[in-house]
Formats: sequence, C-alpha cells, structure tokens
Amino acid sequence: MKEIETATSSEHLDRTFAALADPTRRAILARLSRGETSVTELAEPFEMSLPAVSKHLKVLQRAGLIEQGREAQWRPCRLKAERLKEVADWVGDYRKFWEESFDRLDEYLRELQGKKDTGEERP
Repeated sequence: MKEIETATSSEHLDRTFAALADPTRRAILARLSRGETSVTELAEPFEMSLPAVSKHLKVLQRAGLIEQGREAQWRPCRLKAERLKEVADWVGDYRKFWEESFDRLDEYLRELQGKKDTGEERP
C-alpha cells in the first residue's frame, strides 16, 4: 500500500513540476492566487489565442492546480493550492540539508575570520 501511495505522490509531483515549468502557467497561477476569474480575463495579458490559453489551463487542471466551475455562461477558474503544498513539503524535506550546509559554511567563515584576525596563515 505504501508503494502505491508513494507512486501516486510521485506522479502528482511530476505533473505539478511539469505544469510549473512554464512561465505562462506560473503567471496564470499567480493571477488566480488573487481570486477566481474567467478564461477570457486570464487570457488578456498574454499574446496568444483563447485555445492556447485553454491548453495551459488543461495542463494546470491535470496537475490538480486549478479547477474550473460552471455558472451559467461563466466558467470561473480557481486555484487549488493543495498540490502546491505537496511541492512545498517535498522541498521542505531538503531544508535540513540546506540548513546544515549553511551552518558548516558559517562555521568555516568564522574560522577563516579568526585566523585573519590573529594573523595565522591558512594551510
């Protein structure tokens, strides 16, 4: 069961990172972070056709990053932040590594500064 959960989680991350790799899709997500809006409004800042924007939206939907509703003729798009949390959690797993690396670098720099202050030469 754990392997299935891991595979599914890995597939989600793969789709999410693939969707986030495109600057247009990141811009769409940034706009949706301010609230739901229509496809037409999402397309306005881009020099591309509505069908091209719709293709980007489909990628974001497949990645689970947005959802599109239906209210009469209006089809509002909304951000679904759960997948972004999964990415943040995945990146967070590496935080300890980064912090330890920075701590070692800080220690080394203090050591170098101490040697410089005392006139010792570096080996």
